[in-house]
Amino acid sequence: MIIVDFDFAGICEKEELQTLEKELLSSHNLIVNANGEGKEFLGWRDLPLNNENLSEIKEIASFIRNKSEILVVIGIGGSYLGARAVIEALSSSFESLISKRDNPLVLYAGDNLSEDYMAELLEILKERDYSLCVISKSGTTTEPALAFRILKRALEKKYGEEEAKERIIAITDREKGILRLLAKENGYKSFEIKDDVGGRFSVLTPVGLLPIAVAGFDIEAMMQGAREMRAVLIDNKSISNPAWQYAGFRNLLYSKGKKIDAFLCYQPTLQYFARWWQQLFGESEGKDGKGLFPASLLNTTDLHSMGQYIQDGEKLMIETTLQVKNANKQIEIPFDSNDKDGLNYLLSHTLNQINQIALQATKQAHISGGIPQFIVSVDRINEKTLGALLYFFEFACALSAYTLKVNPFNQPGVETYKNNMFELLGKNK
Repeated sequence: MIIVDFDFAGICEKEELQTLEKELLSSHNLIVNANGEGKEFLGWRDLPLNNENLSEIKEIASFIRNKSEILVVIGIGGSYLGARAVIEALSSSFESLISKRDNPLVLYAGDNLSEDYMAELLEILKERDYSLCVISKSGTTTEPALAFRILKRALEKKYGEEEAKERIIAITDREKGILRLLAKENGYKSFEIKDDVGGRFSVLTPVGLLPIAVAGFDIEAMMQGAREMRAVLIDNKSISNPAWQYAGFRNLLYSKGKKIDAFLCYQPTLQYFARWWQQLFGESEGKDGKGLFPASLLNTTDLHSMGQYIQDGEKLMIETTLQVKNANKQIEIPFDSNDKDGLNYLLSHTLNQINQIALQATKQAHISGGIPQFIVSVDRINEKTLGALLYFFEFACALSAYTLKVNPFNQPGVETYKNNMFELLGKNK
């Protein structure tokens, strides 16, 4: 289903992975046996085995689809990135321009503090039927809490308080927090964010699955893909395990002075998958003065903006390329009898084949420029392969962080800016 390939051009030999075998086994056991730092946040590990919420998720998703043209997902970080990654990957690049829709358009709020963005969103919602899905464990995170207050007031003004309550779905802590209190007081439909699943690992919970189902995609197929990937990774305690290979080589290359891991994709609809990957690895590994910096690039677009630096700049980088071998649609390259643009030589190729050749050419060029390569390949993008990819990177990330000797599941550094902002805003003065 997923093939992981490596090419390090003499920078790191495949045999060197043997030197990390004991550390990787130890890290693997910390995940499987739940006896490492952050062990209380390993609930994501077994999510693919548990389908108990799927029927209720699909039922509420159907309710929203029947009631709304737009679903606004209110959340930040892991509370929305996983859902957005999947929805964007499976949707048309021009989804917002499709006039006849079978499912609601999913829009996002609470992921920024831009007044213009919020004002423009409110203008759009005036003319459409919409519902809100607010996702927050505490209900007090500044960005989504502000967005919910504003959008809830607009919803109540448009539909009245009772109808508005029918159009709000809360995904929050089971018992505590302001959002849980509001859900109880107002009778909002709600789902639980389990204590043992952190935000960036939550895409296979209602946090991700409800918006994905509202958008019309098959969440059972996603879970099946994740379940199959889990079976591949959990029981294989050897260096043939693709997650061991990915985590192990990342750590070896980091020890040799590499500082940046750039995630490359060749499909515009995968840009938010890249951003989900960035958060996953950035928050999991970037602590205690350690960790590869996760970046992302969209090719071939960025070959015409960042390509020069990547090829000839400072050699800080490794690359993780997500290769999608087959397109879901196909167009022909037209013949031109004049051939003034000199492109008739491409007639024997599809556009996707040319894209694949661009990927291979880039790989060869960057290897010659001293940039180690990971190629993670899937046959095509669909719900099943996305479920498998999500689980693969989650498992590999936890494994990599443990091998780096950091806790994969905390994020102590994010509190600093929040405390500064609260002080500048005069909170609790």
